[in-house]
Amino acid sequence: MKTRRIAAAVAAATAGAIVLSACSTPDVAGVDGQDTQSVTVAWGQPFFSQNNLTAGGNSAHNANILYLTQSSLYFYNDDLELQFNEDFGTIETISESPLTVEVTINEGVVWSDGTPVDAADLILSWGAQNPRFNTVADTEVETDEDGNEIIAEGDVWFSGTGPVMELVSQFPEISEDGRSITMVFDDTRPDWMMDVSVPPVAAHAVADLALDISDAQEAKDTLVAAFRDNDTAKLAEIADTWNNAFNFSSMPDDPRLFLSNGPFVIDEFVENQHITLVRNEKFNWGPTPKVDEITVRFISDPLAQITALQNGEVDIISPDSTPDVLATLAGVDGVVYETGVEGTWEHIDLTFDNAGPFDPASYGGNADAARLVRQAFLLAVPRQQIIDTLIRPLQDDAEMRNSFLFVPGAPGYEETVANNGSDFFAATDIDKAKDLLDQARALYPDMPETIDVRFLFGASNPRRANQFQLIQASAGQAGFNVIDDGDDTWGLRLGDGTYDATLFGWQSTNTFLLNGESNYITGGQNNFGGFSNAELDDLFGQIAASQDDTTDEVRQIAARIEQILFEEGFGLPIFQFPGVIAHSERVENVSVIPLAPTIFWNFWEWEITG
Repeated sequence: MKTRRIAAAVAAATAGAIVLSACSTPDVAGVDGQDTQSVTVAWGQPFFSQNNLTAGGNSAHNANILYLTQSSLYFYNDDLELQFNEDFGTIETISESPLTVEVTINEGVVWSDGTPVDAADLILSWGAQNPRFNTVADTEVETDEDGNEIIAEGDVWFSGTGPVMELVSQFPEISEDGRSITMVFDDTRPDWMMDVSVPPVAAHAVADLALDISDAQEAKDTLVAAFRDNDTAKLAEIADTWNNAFNFSSMPDDPRLFLSNGPFVIDEFVENQHITLVRNEKFNWGPTPKVDEITVRFISDPLAQITALQNGEVDIISPDSTPDVLATLAGVDGVVYETGVEGTWEHIDLTFDNAGPFDPASYGGNADAARLVRQAFLLAVPRQQIIDTLIRPLQDDAEMRNSFLFVPGAPGYEETVANNGSDFFAATDIDKAKDLLDQARALYPDMPETIDVRFLFGASNPRRANQFQLIQASAGQAGFNVIDDGDDTWGLRLGDGTYDATLFGWQSTNTFLLNGESNYITGGQNNFGGFSNAELDDLFGQIAASQDDTTDEVRQIAARIEQILFEEGFGLPIFQFPGVIAHSERVENVSVIPLAPTIFWNFWEWEITG
């Protein structure tokens, strides 16, 4: 049996996130006798995986570092418009029907070990994200007591496959020069481009680690052949390597694990303290950074981030916004800061499949009774009180978010909210909640008088702890005993069935409606509560089949999806995060966008002037 060890890496990272680093910024080395231009950024949690395309590695903490070390075919600017990096490669549409695209990596683009980035890397990205190669379904993968996935010897299971590459069932055609692939889509979806990329791990490194092939070209040829021929024996080893080999929480001895094709490459990584990136001397295919070195220090405490900024230990911070944070920043000299709305939004999710209070199984399989209990609980969530108490002091115009799919202020938000059923939960209503529980008891008389709800949240996060206390007090008036299940390793427990409700944030990574699909569809990667609705799945399929997700027709579909989510009591959106970014006066051109990678989005423009 093979045991997937992602959980251990995540656990180490999470543990480090709640321990304040006491280290100082690493010494700055010289380059050819000149001072290195170095910027230090504070971030709340450590990097823990080079491969953010796996389910376990899919985290902003990893993606931010990889954004600095990996080139992309496209990125968002500060107007949230897609920009294409044609110095790196191109995406050309050959045909609209069927959708046929040619992806080309430019000649001269290489990994940091000098190996060309080419079609083999694109094939790895296509194959590893394509569930057609898995011999076991995600739902069939078992876990051990530590949460590690157990895969039988010889089985193929690529973690984190998605719906886009599955639409390319034919093996892509590789160009004669080996730098391009042509993909023919069986069907299309408006966000197909978001999965067309070079992976963050090199094809030749994956094949070498999996199959012990040291010659780079032979390794790439063997990997390509394994996908082309669906060679399950080789793919089983490749998948295991893809899933597990690139998870690390300190500097690896093996450089194959952190190869770069971007402006920077990892140079130093001290567990739970900092990671330092230096110039990739081979890089010349994209915007050239104005600084030579970027260090990311892991500091979870927002006030400690400010102290580090004040002491000159870091140059840029983006802490959780609190009244104490804003008041402290206002009193710090030599610091520039601004507030605004972030792309992350707070929400409550309920669990549907754990024999708990929101699962029909607890009521003899009566789905109507369970739905009424879910609606009652959500009606007792004091959303406006949360915003007035915790968010308005940070953002005086903060408003309740009433959409699962649209960001407030974005095109389509107001129209959708007017028709999505969110008005049922517009205000906290304890009397209505009690009435719904009475209706549920009429359907299932054995329902207890007081209903226990195990509530999972980040225990050391002050805002989450305060939200929990407000929810606990309010829901208690309606007949719910909301149990404190606060846990600083809450992220490792998502989807494990040990809790009934949870509170956390989702961050948008692109502007497409399907950006949220995996949160809600049956078996979706981020659908941690086991929610399943056939109509909703079909509606997302209709959006996926559209060429344009901004049409009136598609937005009507989106409104119906949200009606289902509200009617079924999936959970509740609460608010957009209030944000703050602060930086030293010596660093210019620092800004933020409401999509990942937020403050890192224009790192190549950062400039030291003081």
